[in-house]
Amino acid sequence: MFAFQSPQPVQLPSPAPPPPPPFRKHLKCTAARGSCRPPLCSLTSNPTISTSAAADDKNRVIQRLCERGELKRALRVLSQETDPNQRTYELLILSCARQNSLSDGLSVHRHLLENGFDQDPFLATKLINMYSELDAIENAREVFDKTRQRTIYVWNALFRALALAGHGHEVIDLYRRMNWVGIPSDRFTYNYVLKACVVSECGLSLLKKGREIHAHILRHGYGGHVHIMTTLVDMYARFGCVKWAGIVFDEMPEKNVVSWSAMIACYAKNGMPFEALELFREMNLETNDLLPNSVTMVSVLQACAALAALEQGRLIHGYVLRRGLDSILPVISALVTMYARCGKLDRAQQVFDKMDERDVVSWNSLISGYGVHGFGEKAIQVFNEMIISGIPPSPISFVSVLGACSHAGLVEEGKMLFDSMVREHRIFPSVEHYACMVDLLGRANRLDEAAKIIEEMRIEPGPKVWGSLLGSCRIHRNVELAERASARLFELEPMNAGNYVLLADIYAEAQMWDEVRKVKKLLEARRLQKVPGRCWIEVKRKIYSFASVDELNPQIEQLHALLLNLSMEMKEDGYVPQTKIVHYDLDLEGKERILLGHSEKLAVAFGLINSAKGETIRITKNLRLCEDCHSVTKFISKYTKREILVRDVNRFHHFKDGVCSCRDYW
Repeated sequence: MFAFQSPQPVQLPSPAPPPPPPFRKHLKCTAARGSCRPPLCSLTSNPTISTSAAADDKNRVIQRLCERGELKRALRVLSQETDPNQRTYELLILSCARQNSLSDGLSVHRHLLENGFDQDPFLATKLINMYSELDAIENAREVFDKTRQRTIYVWNALFRALALAGHGHEVIDLYRRMNWVGIPSDRFTYNYVLKACVVSECGLSLLKKGREIHAHILRHGYGGHVHIMTTLVDMYARFGCVKWAGIVFDEMPEKNVVSWSAMIACYAKNGMPFEALELFREMNLETNDLLPNSVTMVSVLQACAALAALEQGRLIHGYVLRRGLDSILPVISALVTMYARCGKLDRAQQVFDKMDERDVVSWNSLISGYGVHGFGEKAIQVFNEMIISGIPPSPISFVSVLGACSHAGLVEEGKMLFDSMVREHRIFPSVEHYACMVDLLGRANRLDEAAKIIEEMRIEPGPKVWGSLLGSCRIHRNVELAERASARLFELEPMNAGNYVLLADIYAEAQMWDEVRKVKKLLEARRLQKVPGRCWIEVKRKIYSFASVDELNPQIEQLHALLLNLSMEMKEDGYVPQTKIVHYDLDLEGKERILLGHSEKLAVAFGLINSAKGETIRITKNLRLCEDCHSVTKFISKYTKREILVRDVNRFHHFKDGVCSCRDYW
């Protein structure tokens, strides 16, 4: 385990004692009364009034210099004998934050302490905000701790600083303290505390706290506040509580573009892309006065990418161009991702090439696009081009390029990239990076090496790591390692039905039927259900959904008839249905009937019937493509002379002339 120490605050010296008043020697006046010139100390030339006027002049000078962005000159004036007021310190603090100068900020803070403003709550708020902007969170805490007159604004400033720095749990603890001392929350408090729940690591304790805050909001009459309720939608979305997010959204008396965007993003990020597009359509129909912004468009493009809805994505691209949103980096990066995940890599590359400016997210979009299509060498090439262009890779860059190596079987290249993370880029591997390496080695049937990586990890292996190992054990039928991986997964994710189903599949492959029955009993005892297979296909700009053994589709008889005819032709050409993957106690005919009812086969048949001859069929699946569907789709692409693109949960499969781009390596 890596041990990290929190940075220590920069120590401020204690304020110096005020200097003694200057010694003034008063000269005795020897002239006759009334005939002499008034002395300097007389009321007609009061030194207090002169000093005050000079101080006012210097304050105005400092303030004007700050407003013009001349911080260094303002600090030189400050270093002279001045008497700054609250407004002067406020502008100096703001200038230090704008110019990103921690050293100048410390200097202003020191001067402020020396002049007795250390208990000014207004300036304490400004100082906390400044230190937050300058990533000096320890100094922000120190200001808060030393301020005795804590108004709600001082509390809110620290809540904001801690939430921005990702210290969500500390915000929750402080919020509890604030309630205990009896300071009432305002709308800013609720926003910052809810955001603290969002930025922290997901956990049931934080979700419970978020729901408690939701109750506080309603009790104190903030249920109609659009900004607070929108933040609530974000919070529930972060925890995957789509139902609760939807309830909050539906009950909002007023919605703005941010509210709509938050709910669309909630659907897009929680595996409900179809609902995201439906809500976007509803937004356009119901809110003529609200125009979608760049955040909205990013979520909508993510939904199109998830569904491989190319025609929908093209329409959205046109809308982006008409609205002039094509200069916004997150939107263009989302366009690159959308085209890549809809199977149009050439178009994704074109959009990328036309970008005037690129950030690491843009490069990651392209790297990931080549990776999911199985073009590992091209993904590595783009990764190297990014580094040459001067953009340092992010942790996500390595997740993308290591994933690309895994899909392409580039083991040695992947190991070199993994080793370069710390050595060349000072990025310490996270659970996601280790999971990529386990997947890379496991797919290549180097399971012993994969297991060794897990044993030598310096951080605790999470479900992703053990899940990668279990998936590889299924591919290579390694029962012993599968049992070890599943045992850890059952501890870490006791309610994830997918792990039990995967182990049952491995036992079934090994003809260990008693063990299969034991796993099924575990599923029943814990009341868990397998996630049903589902596919989506876009035909004539409409998206259709299919579930396995779907009897509700109006064309179901036509689809079954087509698949049955194709099956008979394929059998004559050597196709053998892989009935071993059906774990029901049925005869051979019954098992074949279940195989023909798989959602991807129904989607392919629907595409053949309802799309134009020669048109490419694009399908998205929520699970891994099964071996039988993979084999059948290869045959269909050959018989029908159609190109068929299927994107499963792992990667793209391009079927053409009876061959798949994955080369049966998935």
